[in-house]
Amino acid sequence: MGTTRGTDVNGGTEVWVTGLGATTPLGGDAAATWSAMLAGENGIGVLDDDWAAGLPVRLGARLRVDPATALKRTEARRLDRCEQAALVSAREAWADAAHPAADPERIAVVIGTGVGGVLSLLGQDDILEESGPRKVSPHTVPMLMANGPAAWVSIDLGALGGAHTPVSACASGAEAIAVGLDLIRLGRADVVVAGGAEACLHGLPLAGFAQMTALSTANDDPAGASRPFDAGRDGFVLGEGAAVLVLERAEFARSRGARPYGALAGAGVTSSGRHITASDSTGQARAIRTALRAGGLAPGDVGLVHAHATSTPQGDAAEADAIAEAVGGHPAVTATKSMTGHLLGASGALGALATVLALRTGTVPATRNLDRLDPAIDLDVVSGAPRRGAWTAAVANSFGFGGHNVSLAFTAVRSGS
Repeated sequence: MGTTRGTDVNGGTEVWVTGLGATTPLGGDAAATWSAMLAGENGIGVLDDDWAAGLPVRLGARLRVDPATALKRTEARRLDRCEQAALVSAREAWADAAHPAADPERIAVVIGTGVGGVLSLLGQDDILEESGPRKVSPHTVPMLMANGPAAWVSIDLGALGGAHTPVSACASGAEAIAVGLDLIRLGRADVVVAGGAEACLHGLPLAGFAQMTALSTANDDPAGASRPFDAGRDGFVLGEGAAVLVLERAEFARSRGARPYGALAGAGVTSSGRHITASDSTGQARAIRTALRAGGLAPGDVGLVHAHATSTPQGDAAEADAIAEAVGGHPAVTATKSMTGHLLGASGALGALATVLALRTGTVPATRNLDRLDPAIDLDVVSGAPRRGAWTAAVANSFGFGGHNVSLAFTAVRSGS
């Protein structure tokens, strides 16, 4: 059995999503990102930097809007790029939630990341080697530490209920949301700002992933490189970005007249305990079943699945088996990494954001570049054009190196609830 997140440990506490924020390769905020997803836009391009010239893979999904442009110059200078993205997204989500006026000691922050401030770490190391220790920035340590995004967001919002940083590779952003659910249901917070941030488009991570043969090598076709579930998929495309959700105890949100996007019904967190990089459908299926059980949902209730689906041959096949085993083949499945690339520690949070909006709007984005569904994958993958529906429950999956498996179960909240 896997670790259960979000069980009815606090009298069946209902948790609402009341605010959304994002900055991604598709847009500088949540609304622009969602609009681009529905339009099937491409956020992936060729990296033309000098440092990328000798790499075997020169593809990446950069942020469409530089987060530094949304910050004061003094702020931007002391923040790593992933911290900038987290802060911009958190401010948007907080404003979108209409600035919940909770007791600061009842507001918590949980921002996950896969690698933290690696651009600052590598950049300052270059300065150290080229110019000596006196030229290293005094902001180096706060810029490189993995808890930096959560710390800066908590400082910015004046949140005194704890600042937490799950570091579980590509599952980090989703696990942050699972932790937020726990904090509210355990009675430790009324409001949690939860999500993920990542920015590591650099020669070293790209070379490392390339050596693992994890990346797509379609350098001549960036728009078609990320192709989840397609028979011709050959690896993922590295991206950067951040996404943040504001979670609230529903009773508190109702008392202030908040508008819910949906409810976070349950979460499942499991570990595969088998291999450091290989996907494991058994552990993934346990995470999905755990999330449904924690949310009081049956497989037949799930009408939509946002797949982790990075576009690797083995990973997509394993997840397809897990979805079929835990839920069945009936839900509409979408994979938005086909447009954004893989945002690593931010990907699960962005997937959660897209899932909530799909439930809220009754529209699911199509999976881009699905020219021929892998014959071994028996799922209803949405492609070609967005699909309309009246779904009441959905699952968002996120899986990471190390055997980290996280599934989040969301339900629709109708007016008057």
